[in-house]
Amino acid sequence: MQVEVWSDVVCPWCYIGKRRLEEALARFPHADEVEVVWRAFELDPSARSAAPGDAAREPGDYARRLAAKYGTSVEQGQGMVDSMTAAAAADGVEMRFDLAVAANTLDAHQVLHLAAERGLQDAAKERLLRGYFTEGEAVGDHEVLVRLAVDAGLDADEVRAVLAEGRYVDAVRAEEAEAAALGATGVPFFVVDRRYGVAGAQPAEQLLAVLQRAWDERSPLTLVGAAAPGAGAADHACGPEGCAI
Repeated sequence: MQVEVWSDVVCPWCYIGKRRLEEALARFPHADEVEVVWRAFELDPSARSAAPGDAAREPGDYARRLAAKYGTSVEQGQGMVDSMTAAAAADGVEMRFDLAVAANTLDAHQVLHLAAERGLQDAAKERLLRGYFTEGEAVGDHEVLVRLAVDAGLDADEVRAVLAEGRYVDAVRAEEAEAAALGATGVPFFVVDRRYGVAGAQPAEQLLAVLQRAWDERSPLTLVGAAAPGAGAADHACGPEGCAI
């Protein structure tokens, strides 16, 4: 069974959602038969990643940024930050919004595509989330991305080549378009076996219930028009031991 998760590495609820999915999977009896795939979604495709030495690289006032984005007071923005920090802590995630550096995440998603091909996507996703939310890493900077990717087990030269070529830009855009087609207007957005969609970082109990429901509905293939062995139609096939003639 496949679980696809559209998310962004600068989305706080996506980090919390990852933890809640992990908790649900830890309680799911068929977890070893579940493949989790992280899909691309940019919260702000127009965001700018500052160059080294640029003042915009420095950690900003996150509450002030939220206030400007939502048209509220700085005090209300700080209330959002405090609420999110507490919610994250309850799920075992440390969020340091005072260290967060604004970044464009297109290239981070390219790294995640490479990581998927190398069987390291979950490790890379975790490293990028922790880097941004806990360590104040500038995840829009190529050399920072290379360092974090190496931490997750990727090859530095290959990561640099991917970023220089823009190798997965089209793949990232395709996933973003697919998210829109599926009706995802925000993230995290979970799609379980292309059967159920779950919007937002829902509690682990709800994610577990969806996993179980999707699993229970996976019924064995019903053969139509099949005959008993030796009775004709079912023998008109080839198998490991040869073909029935």
